[in-house]
Amino acid sequence: MTPATVLAHGLGGSTDLPIPYTYALIGAAWALTLTFAVVALAWRRPRFDPDKPGRPLPAGVTTFIDARATRWVVALLALAFTIWVLVVAGTSTQSGQNPLPVVFYVLLWVGVPVISMLCGPIWRAISPMRTWWRALPARLASGILTYPDSWGYRPAAAGLFAFVWLELAGPDPGSLPAITTWLLGYAVVMAAGAATFGSRWFARADPFEVYSVVASRLAPVRRRDDGRIIVGNPFDHLPTMPVRPGTVTVLAVLLGSTAFDSFSAMPSWRGFVDAHSGGQAGATVFRTVGLLVFIAVVAATFCIAARATGGVDAGQRRLLPGRLAHSLIPIVIGYVLAHYLSYLVERGQQTLLLLGAPLGWDWDINYLLSQHPSVLASIKVGCVVLGHMAGVLAAHDAALRLLPKGHQLTGQLAMMLVMVGYTFTGLYLLFGG
Repeated sequence: MTPATVLAHGLGGSTDLPIPYTYALIGAAWALTLTFAVVALAWRRPRFDPDKPGRPLPAGVTTFIDARATRWVVALLALAFTIWVLVVAGTSTQSGQNPLPVVFYVLLWVGVPVISMLCGPIWRAISPMRTWWRALPARLASGILTYPDSWGYRPAAAGLFAFVWLELAGPDPGSLPAITTWLLGYAVVMAAGAATFGSRWFARADPFEVYSVVASRLAPVRRRDDGRIIVGNPFDHLPTMPVRPGTVTVLAVLLGSTAFDSFSAMPSWRGFVDAHSGGQAGATVFRTVGLLVFIAVVAATFCIAARATGGVDAGQRRLLPGRLAHSLIPIVIGYVLAHYLSYLVERGQQTLLLLGAPLGWDWDINYLLSQHPSVLASIKVGCVVLGHMAGVLAAHDAALRLLPKGHQLTGQLAMMLVMVGYTFTGLYLLFGG
C-alpha cells in the first residue's frame, strides 16, 4: 500500500451493481418522489420535536460520562494515540508503511464522523488541541477577546475546505511533507485562535469538531436541557443543529467535495485536465476551480430552493436556508458512508497493523466488502437513497413548522426537485458515470 492509495476513493464502477445502474438511478428518483408524495398527503403537522423527553439513560451513566476523571482518561488516551501515530510515522522508513496518510484521510476524516453519528460529538472529548487547552491555567485558557457571533462557523468552513483542497486538488496530497505541513498549520491556527478567543474558538472554528457536531445530529443519544443523556428518535435531534453564519457553507463543502471526489476520478475529467493544464501547477488550478464549482452549486441550489416559497417576507426568506440546513445532514452522511465505508473498514485494518507493527501485531485483513462488489454496490445505493429520503422527511417536517399555511406544500416543490437532482447526480458520479 502506498500513501497515495488512500486517495483513490470508491471501489469499482457501474459493473458493481447487480442491476443496470440506469435502473438504479430511475428507481432512486422514483423512491424519493414517492416519499415526498406520501408525506405530503399523510403528514400534515410537525412530528419532530427536539423537546421530546426521550428515554433517559440511568443517572449513573450520565454521571460517569461527565466525571472529570472519565473525561481526562479519554482525552489522555486520545493524546497518547496521537503521539504514537507521530512516533511510528516518524520512524517508518519503508515506502507504503507509514500510517500517517491513512490515519489522516480515513480514521480522522471518516472514522470520527461515523463514531459521532453513533454516540455524539466525540471530537470535543478526544481533540489533542482541546486537551492541550484544558491543561492550561484558567487565566491563560480563557482568551483575551470575545469570539464575534458574525463569524459563526465560517472559520470551520474554511478549515474543511483546506482539508478537501489538500486531498482533492493539492499537487501531492499523499506525501508526508504535505500532510505534516497541513497538520502543523492546523495546530498553529487552533492554538492561536484558542489563545485569543478561548474555548469558543474550538466550537466554531475547528473543522473536525464542527464536522463531528454535524454528524452527531443523527445520533440516537443526546442531552436534554438539564444535562441528562437520553435515547430518542434521531429525527428529533436533527433540528438542534445550530443555525449560525456559515452553517450552510459547512454542509455545502462536505457534500460538494464528496461529489467532486467521484467526479475527479472520471476518465473524461482526468483527460481534460491532462490535456489543458500544461503541468502540475495548471492541474492544481483546474482541480481547485472544479472543487469550488461543485461546492458553489450545492450551496446555490440549496439556498435558492429553500427560499422558493411564498407567504414570507424578505427577512424570513433570508433565514430559511439556515433553518432548513439540517435536512442536508442525512444526505451528507449518506454520501460519506457510500463513498468511504469500504475504506474505513479495510484501510482502517491496515492502519492498525501499521501502527502495531513495532509491537509485533499481525493478522489477516478482512476484505469482505471488496470481495462482494454487488453487496458493496447495494450498500452504496442504499446509503444514498436512504440519506435523501431522510432529508425529504426532515425538510417536510421543518416546512410544516416554518412556512405559513397555504404554502407548506408548494414551498417544498423546489427543494424536492433539488433533492431528486442531488440523488440522480450523486449516484451517477458514485458509479463512475
